[in-house]
Amino acid sequence: MAPSAPRTRAAAALRMKQIDFDNQSRMIRHLRVQLATERRGLATIKIEHESTQVALEASHKTIAGLTEIGLCMSKKIERMKAKKRHTRESHLECHHKWQARIQEAEDSLQAQHLIIEALVEEKDSLLQTIQGLQEANGDPAPFDDEWEEEPEEDPEEEEIEEIPVGEGEIVDE
Repeated sequence: MAPSAPRTRAAAALRMKQIDFDNQSRMIRHLRVQLATERRGLATIKIEHESTQVALEASHKTIAGLTEIGLCMSKKIERMKAKKRHTRESHLECHHKWQARIQEAEDSLQAQHLIIEALVEEKDSLLQTIQGLQEANGDPAPFDDEWEEEPEEDPEEEEIEEIPVGEGEIVDE
């Protein structure tokens, strides 16, 4: 039995090495599968990262464009505010000028009205003086409200000829 024991030990050692080798092979296959899975995951992550990077760059370009548009709009708004302010100031100045002109016209009309009233009073005074002088001289009053009437024109001459209904109508052919 002595000779078989070393063989058995050698066979057992060999068998243990074979099991160990099979375990290592399984472990290597498992690690290769895991590595392949990780590589696929990394490839997917890399693709997602690249698409995210492209989207981020596009987003930065969009933000830059919108910022530029915003700045242009701000400048336009400021120009419009300045123009509105200038227009308002111009309008107020024009309004004040017109108010001054209206006041001048009202003052002028009031002055003219006073002059007209003074002239009417002067005329009435002159008429009374003239009537007083004519009465003193015995002449008839020149303004006695008797006016000469104009002779009326002959009504037959101006009479419009009446056209009987139904005559003189336009007929379409």
